[in-house]
Amino acid sequence: MRASGVLLPITSIPSNYGIGCFSKEAFGFVDQLVRGGQKYWQILPLGPTGFGDSPYQSFSTFAGNPYFIDLEVFIREGLLTEWDCHSCDWGGSESYVDYEKIYNSRFRLLRMAFSRYHAEQDQEFARFLEKNKYWLYDYCLFMAIKDDQGGIAWWDWPEGLRKKEPAAVEEAAKKLDEEIRFYQFQQYWFFKQWCWLKTYANNSGIKIIGDVPIYLALDSADTWSHAELFQFDKDGRPISVAGCPPDAFSSTGQLWGNPVYDWKYHKQTGYDWWVRRMRHCMELYDVVRIDHFRGFDEYYAIPYGSATAENGKWEKGPGIELFRILNEKVEGLQVIAEDLGLLTDSVIELVRDTGYPGMKVLQFAFDASWNSTYLPHKYDHNSVVYTGTHDNETTRGWFESLSDYDRKFMQAYTACKDQPVEECVWALIRTAMASVSDLAIIPMQDYLCLGNEARMNAPSTFGTNWKWRLTKGQLTEDTLGRMLAMARLYGRY
Repeated sequence: MRASGVLLPITSIPSNYGIGCFSKEAFGFVDQLVRGGQKYWQILPLGPTGFGDSPYQSFSTFAGNPYFIDLEVFIREGLLTEWDCHSCDWGGSESYVDYEKIYNSRFRLLRMAFSRYHAEQDQEFARFLEKNKYWLYDYCLFMAIKDDQGGIAWWDWPEGLRKKEPAAVEEAAKKLDEEIRFYQFQQYWFFKQWCWLKTYANNSGIKIIGDVPIYLALDSADTWSHAELFQFDKDGRPISVAGCPPDAFSSTGQLWGNPVYDWKYHKQTGYDWWVRRMRHCMELYDVVRIDHFRGFDEYYAIPYGSATAENGKWEKGPGIELFRILNEKVEGLQVIAEDLGLLTDSVIELVRDTGYPGMKVLQFAFDASWNSTYLPHKYDHNSVVYTGTHDNETTRGWFESLSDYDRKFMQAYTACKDQPVEECVWALIRTAMASVSDLAIIPMQDYLCLGNEARMNAPSTFGTNWKWRLTKGQLTEDTLGRMLAMARLYGRY
Protein backbone atom coordinates (compact mmCIF):
# COMPACT_ATOMS: atom_id res chain seq x y z
CA MET A 1 0.00 0.00 0.00
CA ARG A 2 1.44 3.38 -1.02
CA ALA A 3 1.73 5.97 1.73
CA SER A 4 3.77 8.94 2.86
CA GLY A 5 4.92 10.47 6.10
CA VAL A 6 7.01 13.15 7.76
CA LEU A 7 10.31 12.97 9.64
CA LEU A 8 10.24 15.22 12.71
CA PRO A 9 12.03 14.44 16.01
CA ILE A 10 10.14 14.85 19.28
CA THR A 11 12.70 17.51 20.28
CA SER A 12 11.53 19.61 17.32
CA ILE A 13 7.88 19.83 18.40
CA PRO A 14 7.01 23.47 19.30
CA SER A 15 6.17 22.65 22.93
CA ASN A 16 6.51 25.11 25.78
CA TYR A 17 9.55 25.10 28.07
CA GLY A 18 12.44 24.92 25.65
CA ILE A 19 12.21 21.52 23.98
CA GLY A 20 9.66 19.37 22.17
CA CYS A 21 7.86 16.84 24.34
CA PHE A 22 4.64 14.78 24.57
CA SER A 23 2.63 17.97 24.85
CA LYS A 24 -0.60 19.27 23.38
CA GLU A 25 1.51 20.56 20.48
CA ALA A 26 2.57 16.97 19.72
CA PHE A 27 -1.08 15.91 19.60
CA GLY A 28 -1.71 18.94 17.40
CA PHE A 29 1.07 17.83 15.06
CA VAL A 30 -0.72 14.49 14.66
CA ASP A 31 -3.81 16.42 13.63
CA GLN A 32 -1.71 18.37 11.11
CA LEU A 33 -0.37 15.12 9.63
CA VAL A 34 -3.95 13.97 9.13
CA ARG A 35 -4.90 17.24 7.41
CA GLY A 36 -1.79 16.91 5.25
CA GLY A 37 -2.81 13.46 4.00
CA GLN A 38 0.03 11.65 5.77
CA LYS A 39 0.01 8.13 7.24
CA TYR A 40 3.37 7.99 9.08
CA TRP A 41 5.32 10.03 11.58
CA GLN A 42 9.02 9.11 11.78
CA ILE A 43 10.96 10.16 14.87
CA LEU A 44 14.51 9.74 16.17
CA PRO A 45 15.53 7.44 19.07
CA LEU A 46 13.68 8.18 22.32
CA GLY A 47 16.41 7.19 24.79
CA PRO A 48 17.96 9.42 27.50
CA THR A 49 20.94 11.34 26.15
CA GLY A 50 24.23 12.41 27.66
CA PHE A 51 27.20 14.52 26.60
CA GLY A 52 26.72 15.74 23.04
CA ASP A 53 22.92 15.27 23.23
CA SER A 54 22.90 12.68 20.45
CA PRO A 55 19.88 10.35 20.49
CA TYR A 56 22.21 7.70 19.04
CA GLN A 57 24.35 7.72 22.21
CA SER A 58 21.87 6.87 24.93
CA PHE A 59 22.31 5.77 28.53
CA SER A 60 19.88 2.90 27.83
CA THR A 61 18.35 1.09 24.89
CA PHE A 62 15.15 0.52 26.89
CA ALA A 63 14.65 3.75 28.86
CA GLY A 64 13.00 6.96 27.67
CA ASN A 65 14.28 10.53 27.64
CA PRO A 66 12.90 12.49 30.63
CA TYR A 67 13.11 15.69 28.57
CA PHE A 68 10.05 14.44 26.68
CA ILE A 69 7.79 14.35 29.75
CA ASP A 70 5.11 17.03 29.39
CA LEU A 71 5.38 19.33 32.40
CA GLU A 72 1.88 20.67 31.79
CA VAL A 73 0.52 17.24 32.75
CA PHE A 74 2.28 17.67 36.10
CA ILE A 75 0.62 21.08 36.47
CA ARG A 76 -2.79 19.45 35.93
CA GLU A 77 -1.88 16.66 38.36
CA GLY A 78 -0.90 19.17 41.05
CA LEU A 79 2.74 18.09 41.03
CA LEU A 80 3.95 21.44 39.65
CA THR A 81 2.59 24.95 39.30
CA GLU A 82 2.74 27.26 36.33
CA TRP A 83 4.99 29.52 38.37
CA ASP A 84 7.41 26.63 38.92
CA CYS A 85 7.72 26.12 35.17
CA HIS A 86 7.82 29.77 34.15
CA SER A 87 10.46 30.59 36.75
CA CYS A 88 13.07 28.48 34.93
CA ASP A 89 15.46 29.65 32.24
CA TRP A 90 14.71 27.65 29.08
CA GLY A 91 17.04 29.56 26.73
CA GLY A 92 16.44 32.51 24.49
CA SER A 93 15.31 30.89 21.23
CA GLU A 94 12.11 29.20 20.11
CA SER A 95 13.91 27.75 17.07
CA TYR A 96 16.77 25.95 18.83
CA VAL A 97 17.13 23.84 21.97
CA ASP A 98 19.57 25.10 24.61
CA TYR A 99 20.49 21.73 26.13
CA GLU A 100 22.47 23.16 29.04
CA LYS A 101 19.47 25.23 30.13
CA ILE A 102 17.15 22.26 29.58
CA TYR A 103 19.32 19.96 31.71
CA ASN A 104 19.48 22.39 34.61
CA SER A 105 15.79 23.33 34.53
CA ARG A 106 14.11 20.03 33.66
CA PHE A 107 15.72 17.95 36.36
CA ARG A 108 15.05 20.58 39.00
CA LEU A 109 11.35 20.50 38.11
CA LEU A 110 11.25 16.71 37.83
CA ARG A 111 12.70 16.43 41.34
CA MET A 112 10.13 18.91 42.58
CA ALA A 113 7.30 16.89 41.00
CA PHE A 114 8.72 13.66 42.43
CA SER A 115 8.78 15.14 45.93
CA ARG A 116 5.03 15.80 45.64
CA TYR A 117 4.15 12.42 44.11
CA HIS A 118 2.72 9.64 46.27
CA ALA A 119 3.86 6.47 44.52
CA GLU A 120 2.37 4.21 47.18
CA GLN A 121 -1.11 5.42 46.20
CA ASP A 122 -0.63 4.65 42.48
CA GLN A 123 -1.21 0.99 41.69
CA GLU A 124 -0.40 1.63 38.04
CA PHE A 125 3.11 2.67 39.09
CA ALA A 126 3.63 -0.67 40.86
CA ARG A 127 2.42 -2.56 37.78
CA PHE A 128 4.84 -0.56 35.62
CA LEU A 129 7.77 -1.55 37.86
CA GLU A 130 6.81 -5.21 37.66
CA LYS A 131 6.28 -5.27 33.91
CA ASN A 132 9.64 -3.63 33.18
CA LYS A 133 11.78 -5.19 35.91
CA TYR A 134 14.06 -6.94 33.38
CA TRP A 135 15.68 -3.57 32.55
CA LEU A 136 14.21 -0.81 34.71
CA TYR A 137 15.91 -1.37 38.06
CA ASP A 138 19.37 -1.79 36.52
CA TYR A 139 18.92 1.43 34.56
CA CYS A 140 17.70 3.43 37.56
CA LEU A 141 20.48 2.04 39.77
CA PHE A 142 23.03 2.88 37.08
CA MET A 143 21.81 6.49 36.81
CA ALA A 144 21.67 6.90 40.58
CA ILE A 145 25.26 5.68 40.98
CA LYS A 146 26.34 7.85 38.06
CA ASP A 147 24.87 10.93 39.75
CA ASP A 148 26.50 9.96 43.06
CA GLN A 149 29.86 9.60 41.28
CA GLY A 150 29.64 13.07 39.77
CA GLY A 151 28.51 11.92 36.32
CA ILE A 152 31.72 10.09 35.41
CA ALA A 153 31.65 7.06 33.09
CA TRP A 154 31.08 3.69 34.78
CA TRP A 155 34.55 2.36 33.94
CA ASP A 156 35.98 5.09 36.19
CA TRP A 157 33.80 4.12 39.16
CA PRO A 158 35.35 2.41 42.22
CA GLU A 159 36.31 -1.16 41.32
CA GLY A 160 33.50 -2.85 43.23
CA LEU A 161 30.85 -0.83 41.43
CA ARG A 162 32.65 -0.96 38.09
CA LYS A 163 32.72 -4.76 38.21
CA LYS A 164 29.22 -4.89 39.72
CA GLU A 165 30.35 -6.87 42.75
CA PRO A 166 27.26 -7.85 44.79
CA ALA A 167 28.35 -6.31 48.10
CA ALA A 168 29.28 -2.97 46.54
CA VAL A 169 26.08 -2.84 44.46
CA GLU A 170 23.89 -3.73 47.47
CA GLU A 171 25.50 -1.00 49.57
CA ALA A 172 24.98 1.56 46.79
CA ALA A 173 21.36 0.48 46.28
CA LYS A 174 20.57 1.04 49.99
CA LYS A 175 22.30 4.39 50.05
CA LEU A 176 20.66 5.60 46.83
CA ASP A 177 17.17 4.16 47.28
CA GLU A 178 15.43 7.53 46.98
CA GLU A 179 17.42 8.45 43.86
CA ILE A 180 16.53 5.11 42.29
CA ARG A 181 12.86 5.84 42.94
CA PHE A 182 13.30 9.24 41.29
CA TYR A 183 14.51 7.58 38.08
CA GLN A 184 11.68 5.04 38.25
CA PHE A 185 9.26 7.96 38.55
CA GLN A 186 10.73 9.54 35.40
CA GLN A 187 10.37 6.34 33.39
CA TYR A 188 6.83 5.73 34.57
CA TRP A 189 5.69 9.14 33.39
CA PHE A 190 7.67 8.94 30.15
CA PHE A 191 6.02 5.69 29.09
CA LYS A 192 2.60 6.72 30.37
CA GLN A 193 2.63 9.92 28.31
CA TRP A 194 4.17 8.27 25.23
CA CYS A 195 1.42 5.67 25.32
CA TRP A 196 -1.17 8.46 25.30
CA LEU A 197 0.45 10.13 22.28
CA LYS A 198 1.02 6.93 20.30
CA THR A 199 -2.55 5.75 20.96
CA TYR A 200 -3.88 9.10 19.76
CA ALA A 201 -1.74 8.91 16.62
CA ASN A 202 -2.82 5.34 15.85
CA ASN A 203 -6.49 6.17 16.42
CA SER A 204 -6.04 9.09 13.99
CA GLY A 205 -4.64 6.79 11.32
CA ILE A 206 -0.99 7.73 11.88
CA LYS A 207 1.66 5.05 12.42
CA ILE A 208 4.88 5.79 14.27
CA ILE A 209 8.26 4.87 12.79
CA GLY A 210 10.89 4.58 15.51
CA ASP A 211 14.65 4.52 15.12
CA VAL A 212 16.87 1.82 16.63
CA PRO A 213 20.65 2.31 16.67
CA ILE A 214 22.44 -1.00 16.04
CA TYR A 215 25.02 -0.19 18.73
CA LEU A 216 24.76 1.00 22.31
CA ALA A 217 26.75 3.73 24.00
CA LEU A 218 29.77 2.46 25.90
CA ASP A 219 28.66 4.48 28.92
CA SER A 220 25.22 2.93 29.31
CA ALA A 221 23.24 0.88 31.78
CA ASP A 222 23.17 -2.01 29.30
CA THR A 223 26.94 -2.29 28.99
CA TRP A 224 27.48 -1.94 32.75
CA SER A 225 24.81 -4.43 33.81
CA HIS A 226 25.22 -6.98 30.99
CA ALA A 227 28.89 -7.04 30.04
CA GLU A 228 28.45 -10.59 28.71
CA LEU A 229 26.61 -9.20 25.69
CA PHE A 230 29.72 -7.41 24.43
CA GLN A 231 33.32 -8.06 23.54
CA PHE A 232 34.76 -7.13 26.96
CA ASP A 233 37.82 -8.53 28.69
CA LYS A 234 37.87 -10.07 32.18
CA ASP A 235 38.28 -6.61 33.74
CA GLY A 236 35.12 -5.37 32.04
CA ARG A 237 36.80 -3.21 29.43
CA PRO A 238 36.14 -3.35 25.66
CA ILE A 239 38.32 -5.51 23.47
CA SER A 240 37.00 -3.92 20.27
CA VAL A 241 34.83 -0.94 19.40
CA ALA A 242 32.81 -0.01 16.33
CA GLY A 243 33.53 2.32 13.45
CA CYS A 244 34.16 2.51 9.71
CA PRO A 245 37.42 1.97 7.78
CA PRO A 246 39.30 4.70 5.90
CA ASP A 247 37.62 5.74 2.65
CA ALA A 248 37.41 8.63 0.22
CA PHE A 249 35.71 10.77 2.87
CA SER A 250 38.15 10.09 5.72
CA SER A 251 41.74 8.95 5.42
CA THR A 252 41.71 7.59 8.98
CA GLY A 253 38.18 6.19 9.01
CA GLN A 254 35.49 6.79 11.63
CA LEU A 255 36.06 5.76 15.26
CA TRP A 256 32.59 5.58 16.83
CA GLY A 257 33.73 3.96 20.06
CA ASN A 258 30.60 1.87 20.69
CA PRO A 259 31.28 -1.62 22.08
CA VAL A 260 30.69 -4.42 19.58
CA TYR A 261 28.55 -7.43 20.37
CA ASP A 262 29.77 -10.88 21.34
CA TRP A 263 27.72 -12.57 18.65
CA LYS A 264 28.81 -16.04 19.77
CA TYR A 265 27.22 -15.42 23.16
CA HIS A 266 24.05 -14.06 21.58
CA LYS A 267 23.79 -17.13 19.38
CA GLN A 268 24.18 -19.44 22.40
CA THR A 269 21.25 -17.70 24.13
CA GLY A 270 19.01 -17.86 21.08
CA TYR A 271 19.43 -14.09 20.68
CA ASP A 272 17.26 -13.63 23.77
CA TRP A 273 18.43 -10.05 24.44
CA TRP A 274 17.67 -9.03 20.87
CA VAL A 275 14.23 -10.59 21.13
CA ARG A 276 13.58 -8.57 24.30
CA ARG A 277 14.92 -5.42 22.67
CA MET A 278 12.76 -5.71 19.56
CA ARG A 279 9.65 -6.70 21.53
CA HIS A 280 10.16 -3.53 23.56
CA CYS A 281 10.54 -1.52 20.34
CA MET A 282 7.32 -2.92 18.90
CA GLU A 283 5.49 -1.77 22.02
CA LEU A 284 6.86 1.74 21.46
CA TYR A 285 6.47 1.96 17.67
CA ASP A 286 4.53 0.54 14.74
CA VAL A 287 7.63 0.25 12.52
CA VAL A 288 11.32 0.39 13.42
CA ARG A 289 14.17 1.70 11.28
CA ILE A 290 17.32 -0.21 12.25
CA ASP A 291 20.38 1.97 11.81
CA HIS A 292 23.62 0.68 10.17
CA PHE A 293 22.01 -2.55 8.95
CA ARG A 294 25.19 -3.72 7.22
CA GLY A 295 26.67 -4.39 10.68
CA PHE A 296 24.51 -7.51 10.94
CA ASP A 297 26.30 -8.95 7.93
CA GLU A 298 29.81 -7.72 8.69
CA TYR A 299 30.97 -5.24 11.31
CA TYR A 300 34.18 -3.26 11.52
CA ALA A 301 35.99 -3.96 14.82
CA ILE A 302 38.73 -1.59 15.99
CA PRO A 303 41.09 -2.46 18.88
CA TYR A 304 40.02 -0.53 21.98
CA GLY A 305 42.33 2.40 22.67
CA SER A 306 43.15 3.03 19.02
CA ALA A 307 43.54 6.69 18.08
CA THR A 308 41.97 6.15 14.65
CA ALA A 309 39.98 3.50 12.80
CA GLU A 310 42.86 2.51 10.56
CA ASN A 311 43.75 -0.74 12.36
CA GLY A 312 40.30 -2.32 12.43
CA LYS A 313 39.17 -5.42 10.61
CA TRP A 314 35.90 -6.78 9.26
CA GLU A 315 34.22 -9.54 11.28
CA LYS A 316 31.18 -11.65 10.45
CA GLY A 317 27.88 -10.68 12.04
CA PRO A 318 24.91 -12.93 12.82
CA GLY A 319 23.41 -12.66 9.34
CA ILE A 320 19.97 -13.95 8.47
CA GLU A 321 19.79 -16.28 11.48
CA LEU A 322 19.10 -13.37 13.84
CA PHE A 323 16.21 -12.08 11.74
CA ARG A 324 14.64 -15.49 11.29
CA ILE A 325 14.46 -15.75 15.06
CA LEU A 326 13.20 -12.17 15.48
CA ASN A 327 10.51 -12.65 12.83
CA GLU A 328 9.43 -15.84 14.60
CA LYS A 329 9.43 -14.53 18.17
CA VAL A 330 8.55 -10.81 17.90
CA GLU A 331 4.89 -10.44 17.06
CA GLY A 332 4.11 -7.85 14.40
CA LEU A 333 7.75 -7.00 13.73
CA GLN A 334 8.05 -4.41 10.94
CA VAL A 335 11.50 -3.16 10.02
CA ILE A 336 13.05 -0.62 7.66
CA ALA A 337 16.69 -1.55 6.97
CA GLU A 338 19.06 1.41 6.87
CA ASP A 339 21.18 0.06 4.03
CA LEU A 340 22.85 3.28 2.91
CA GLY A 341 26.47 3.64 1.84
CA LEU A 342 28.86 1.32 0.07
CA LEU A 343 27.25 -2.13 0.21
CA THR A 344 28.81 -5.51 -0.48
CA ASP A 345 26.96 -8.28 -2.31
CA SER A 346 26.46 -10.11 0.99
CA VAL A 347 24.76 -7.09 2.61
CA ILE A 348 22.46 -6.71 -0.37
CA GLU A 349 21.65 -10.41 -0.13
CA LEU A 350 20.93 -10.12 3.61
CA VAL A 351 18.47 -7.24 3.11
CA ARG A 352 16.79 -9.17 0.29
CA ASP A 353 16.55 -12.35 2.39
CA THR A 354 14.94 -10.52 5.33
CA GLY A 355 12.29 -9.07 3.05
CA TYR A 356 12.63 -5.71 4.80
CA PRO A 357 12.43 -2.53 2.71
CA GLY A 358 15.68 -0.64 2.29
CA MET A 359 16.22 3.11 2.06
CA LYS A 360 16.62 5.40 -0.95
CA VAL A 361 17.88 8.97 -0.47
CA LEU A 362 17.37 11.38 -3.34
CA GLN A 363 20.21 13.66 -2.29
CA PHE A 364 22.57 10.81 -3.16
CA ALA A 365 21.16 10.40 -6.67
CA PHE A 366 22.50 13.31 -8.66
CA ASP A 367 26.21 12.87 -9.20
CA ALA A 368 28.51 13.10 -12.18
CA SER A 369 28.08 9.43 -13.07
CA TRP A 370 24.40 9.86 -14.00
CA ASN A 371 24.14 6.23 -12.88
CA SER A 372 23.54 6.33 -9.14
CA THR A 373 21.51 3.49 -7.61
CA TYR A 374 19.51 6.20 -5.83
CA LEU A 375 17.95 7.50 -9.05
CA PRO A 376 14.20 6.82 -8.79
CA HIS A 377 13.90 4.91 -12.07
CA LYS A 378 16.03 2.20 -10.42
CA TYR A 379 13.82 1.72 -7.34
CA ASP A 380 11.63 -1.24 -6.54
CA HIS A 381 8.34 -1.14 -4.65
CA ASN A 382 9.76 -2.60 -1.44
CA SER A 383 11.69 0.51 -0.41
CA VAL A 384 11.35 3.75 1.53
CA VAL A 385 12.36 6.94 -0.29
CA TYR A 386 13.59 10.08 1.49
CA THR A 387 14.60 13.44 0.12
CA GLY A 388 17.19 13.41 2.93
CA THR A 389 17.65 12.02 6.43
CA HIS A 390 18.48 13.59 9.79
CA ASP A 391 22.18 13.30 8.82
CA ASN A 392 21.81 15.16 5.52
CA GLU A 393 21.70 18.82 4.72
CA THR A 394 18.18 20.12 4.26
CA THR A 395 17.16 19.81 0.62
CA ARG A 396 17.37 23.57 0.17
CA GLY A 397 20.84 23.64 1.71
CA TRP A 398 21.91 20.69 -0.42
CA PHE A 399 20.53 22.26 -3.61
CA GLU A 400 22.31 25.55 -2.96
CA SER A 401 25.63 23.74 -2.40
CA LEU A 402 25.49 21.56 -5.56
CA SER A 403 28.03 22.02 -8.30
CA ASP A 404 26.66 23.61 -11.48
CA TYR A 405 26.87 20.25 -13.27
CA ASP A 406 24.99 18.30 -10.59
CA ARG A 407 22.42 21.07 -10.18
CA LYS A 408 21.64 21.03 -13.91
CA PHE A 409 21.30 17.24 -13.79
CA MET A 410 18.91 17.45 -10.85
CA GLN A 411 16.86 20.21 -12.49
CA ALA A 412 16.61 18.28 -15.75
CA TYR A 413 15.60 15.09 -13.96
CA THR A 414 12.97 16.79 -11.78
CA ALA A 415 11.80 19.32 -14.42
CA CYS A 416 12.49 22.43 -12.37
CA LYS A 417 14.86 24.32 -14.66
CA ASP A 418 14.72 28.10 -14.21
CA GLN A 419 12.45 27.74 -11.17
CA PRO A 420 12.93 29.50 -7.79
CA VAL A 421 14.81 27.47 -5.20
CA GLU A 422 11.59 26.77 -3.25
CA GLU A 423 10.05 25.15 -6.32
CA CYS A 424 13.19 23.07 -6.85
CA VAL A 425 12.79 21.75 -3.29
CA TRP A 426 9.18 20.86 -4.03
CA ALA A 427 10.29 19.25 -7.28
CA LEU A 428 12.50 16.87 -5.33
CA ILE A 429 9.62 16.14 -2.95
CA ARG A 430 7.40 15.47 -5.96
CA THR A 431 10.02 13.10 -7.38
CA ALA A 432 10.01 11.13 -4.12
CA MET A 433 6.22 11.05 -3.93
CA ALA A 434 5.89 9.96 -7.57
CA SER A 435 8.42 7.14 -7.24
CA VAL A 436 7.41 3.47 -7.07
CA SER A 437 8.64 3.18 -3.45
CA ASP A 438 5.80 2.01 -1.25
CA LEU A 439 6.62 4.63 1.37
CA ALA A 440 7.91 8.20 1.01
CA ILE A 441 9.22 10.08 4.07
CA ILE A 442 9.97 13.80 3.83
CA PRO A 443 11.74 15.77 6.60
CA MET A 444 9.60 18.61 7.92
CA GLN A 445 12.35 21.10 7.05
CA ASP A 446 11.96 20.22 3.36
CA TYR A 447 8.21 20.82 3.30
CA LEU A 448 9.03 24.24 4.79
CA CYS A 449 11.87 24.84 2.27
CA LEU A 450 14.31 25.70 5.06
CA GLY A 451 18.06 26.01 4.57
CA ASN A 452 20.90 24.50 6.55
CA GLU A 453 20.11 26.69 9.52
CA ALA A 454 17.50 23.96 10.15
CA ARG A 455 19.84 21.00 9.64
CA MET A 456 19.41 18.38 12.37
CA ASN A 457 22.83 16.74 12.39
CA ALA A 458 26.17 17.09 10.63
CA PRO A 459 27.99 13.82 11.40
CA SER A 460 31.40 14.04 13.09
CA THR A 461 30.74 17.60 14.29
CA PHE A 462 29.77 18.90 17.73
CA GLY A 463 28.02 21.89 19.23
CA THR A 464 25.19 22.65 16.81
CA ASN A 465 23.46 19.29 16.29
CA TRP A 466 20.02 18.05 17.41
CA LYS A 467 18.84 21.60 18.19
CA TRP A 468 16.44 22.72 15.44
CA ARG A 469 12.78 23.20 16.40
CA LEU A 470 9.58 23.90 14.54
CA THR A 471 8.03 27.14 15.79
CA LYS A 472 4.35 27.64 16.49
CA GLY A 473 2.47 28.59 13.33
CA GLN A 474 5.40 27.75 11.04
CA LEU A 475 3.57 24.80 9.47
CA THR A 476 0.66 26.57 7.79
CA GLU A 477 -2.62 25.32 6.38
CA ASP A 478 -1.39 26.29 2.90
CA THR A 479 1.59 23.92 3.28
CA LEU A 480 -0.65 21.18 4.66
CA GLY A 481 -2.97 21.65 1.70
CA ARG A 482 -0.08 21.26 -0.72
CA MET A 483 1.08 18.13 1.11
CA LEU A 484 -2.43 16.66 0.90
CA ALA A 485 -2.76 17.47 -2.80
CA MET A 486 0.53 15.78 -3.59
CA ALA A 487 -0.30 12.70 -1.49
CA ARG A 488 -3.59 12.38 -3.39
CA LEU A 489 -2.01 12.97 -6.79
CA TYR A 490 0.53 10.18 -6.36
CA GLY A 491 -1.76 7.64 -4.72
CA ARG A 492 -0.39 7.92 -1.20
CA TYR A 493 -3.59 9.10 0.48
